[in-house]
Amino acid sequence: MTGLQPQYILVTGATGFIGAHVVDELLRRGIRVRGATRSLAKGEAMIQARPEYAASLDFVQIKDFATPGPLDHAVEGIDAVIHVASPLTYDTTDNEKELIIPAINGVRSVLEASQRSKTVRRVVMTSSFASVMNADRKGPPYFEYTGGDWNPLTYQESIAPTTPAHIAYRGAKKFAEQAAWDFVREQKPGFDLVTLCPSMTFGPIVHPISNLDQLNESNAMLWKVAQGLPLGTARVPSWIDVRDLALAHVEALLRPDAGGKRYIPGGTERFTYDWAASIMEEEFDWAKNKVQHQEQKVDDSYGFDGVTTAKDLGIKYTSFHTTVKDLITQLKGMHEALQESSPEALP
Repeated sequence: MTGLQPQYILVTGATGFIGAHVVDELLRRGIRVRGATRSLAKGEAMIQARPEYAASLDFVQIKDFATPGPLDHAVEGIDAVIHVASPLTYDTTDNEKELIIPAINGVRSVLEASQRSKTVRRVVMTSSFASVMNADRKGPPYFEYTGGDWNPLTYQESIAPTTPAHIAYRGAKKFAEQAAWDFVREQKPGFDLVTLCPSMTFGPIVHPISNLDQLNESNAMLWKVAQGLPLGTARVPSWIDVRDLALAHVEALLRPDAGGKRYIPGGTERFTYDWAASIMEEEFDWAKNKVQHQEQKVDDSYGFDGVTTAKDLGIKYTSFHTTVKDLITQLKGMHEALQESSPEALP
């Protein structure tokens, strides 16, 4: 994408947790955004919440990313695509039908439409650390994942009826990302590809929700801590602030040298929900004697190369303390506002 200064970007999943932050980062830089969303009502809510950017933000409804027709319209006149949208459900009866195939077909449809457009010069794709990590690999010795590592799950293992949905999800992320790299290698389209493989993502929300039951899964876990509920157990200790991740997406879009690379964004801090509880007690008087504690050992047997991401994309990672403080400050305010407007609906 050398020499191209993109003016009009398609962001899929634009009304979701990560996608909305990506939209805001683009708008702040004076870049026009078209958001793809399953709900035009949510798109309109985002526009209304950003009146200063109303002329630079529009939305197109895509109910099924595996259906190619609407995507041709979505990429019309677009310079680049940031593909954030991805199916995520752990309530499945058929892993292949409900997780694996939709993820692969969604990616292929975005890439095929981008190729047909003749104007798209780069696609940035949100993958996941789940596509990188080998859950069976144990230390010592200590080891570090890089952009060259892949989750070793096979397709057959992922779709097996006995495979839990959270493991099949790892397969879905792997095979969708591999489908993207295969497409670029085999089709040699007029655009290049960058993929980002983040781990757990926390931080303030900027997407439209009507109540706190609609929080994304990672933030919902921290809100449960704030409510004094029993602590959950993190599947992985690695994480990233959503604001840093949005910045990584936009820098991956704009920096010519990022083309063709696979990044794992995130710092070296490891989190536990017990640490989150301690931060809440330190920052909020109301959290003292409310949050629960539980001894939780941090898995420090491995790490990943977030340094290369930070260097290549110019990112300085936010601390877990700041992320927890900012998120819980926001959610507490939202909770109190909802109580005032509808006290019978909340405890």
